[in-house]
Amino acid sequence: MNKLKISALLLLLVTLTGCELVGDIFEAGVWVGVLLVVLVIAGILFLFRKISGK
Repeated sequence: MNKLKISALLLLLVTLTGCELVGDIFEAGVWVGVLLVVLVIAGILFLFRKISGK
């Protein structure tokens, strides 16, 4: 039962943090959110290319 409570608490914390992040992005503006998404995708692609050696 204790593990269930801890799991539920962790799930709740992760979910609420994600909602807070989305809310902050909308407060800053849609273009800032789009810019963040593009930068994250570019960073992931850069890391993937570095790791794969191409």
